[in-house]
Amino acid sequence: MKLASLPHGRDGRLVVVSHDLAWYAPADHLVPTLQAALDDWDRHEPVLRALATELEHGAIPRERFHEREVTAPLPRAFQWADGSAYVNHVELVRQARGAELPDSFWHDPLMYQGGSDDLRGAREPITLADEAWGCDMEAEICVVTGDVPQGVTPEEALSHVRLIGLVNDVSLRNLIPGELAKGFGFVQSKPATHFSPVFATPDALGAAWSGGRLNGVLAVDLNDQPFGRAEAGEECTFDFGTLIAHLAKTRRIGAGSIIGSGTVSNRDPDGSPGRPCSQGGRGYSCIAEQRMVETIATGAASTPFLRYGDKVRIEMRDDHGHTIFGAIEQTVSRP
Repeated sequence: MKLASLPHGRDGRLVVVSHDLAWYAPADHLVPTLQAALDDWDRHEPVLRALATELEHGAIPRERFHEREVTAPLPRAFQWADGSAYVNHVELVRQARGAELPDSFWHDPLMYQGGSDDLRGAREPITLADEAWGCDMEAEICVVTGDVPQGVTPEEALSHVRLIGLVNDVSLRNLIPGELAKGFGFVQSKPATHFSPVFATPDALGAAWSGGRLNGVLAVDLNDQPFGRAEAGEECTFDFGTLIAHLAKTRRIGAGSIIGSGTVSNRDPDGSPGRPCSQGGRGYSCIAEQRMVETIATGAASTPFLRYGDKVRIEMRDDHGHTIFGAIEQTVSRP
């Protein structure tokens, strides 16, 4: 089952979307918003699934689904926490600045809590007040949970995953060092986060969702040119069960919480930090990683961060070439 939200009030209007993303049917007569569905998932999920089945068979009135018309599936959420499932990305960051990676990073995930009051849709622009802030995209996977008890194990945590989607976790790289130097985490350096047009239930992904990891190529284009083609299932050090359990170690997690994977990152098969797509490599899911590799190789970064007018596209397709979650397509613009 695939779900999306059309603009309406603060929290959108829930719709079910056909598997091929061609059609939708309103679901707000059953439950008004996605958050309301998550709050009482056991009651609402079977009814929504029945509606989705009727939509697939053309048994109910339906309308054409247009990705550009939806908001974020959850326009605001009770929690947005972003992890570090791909330690390769973290290792490259530290290597570029000459710092060793602590061994604990391989068995204890990093995680920060971002703003969740203004979650944006896939076609909304990346609003940037100053190019000097070093704007960057970060292509990621995310899950949405139901209620999760405190102290849940990683294995138990996976049973609480309700939905899966894609994220552009926009970062302002040049503001990060100053904030981290304060020792109190990200605030200004993490602006609004953008999400894929639809979220999908785990069963809708088939074998692509396995062991708490999403398998598939995460395609990132910058100005209509391939920038990243990382395989999301490879080198994923921490599965989502581990990330959820990490967050739930000392507290409960409320239904509708969104947890991100961190930047999807691969090394080259030979173990090197990776090559750009233009050189036959898998490329990168953020500009900072390409800049890190340039710094490691030549001593200086040459790829600029995002500028006004730049276009970013993030998407994942299935084995038949069909889009799974729809595409995040954005242009960098002034507020």
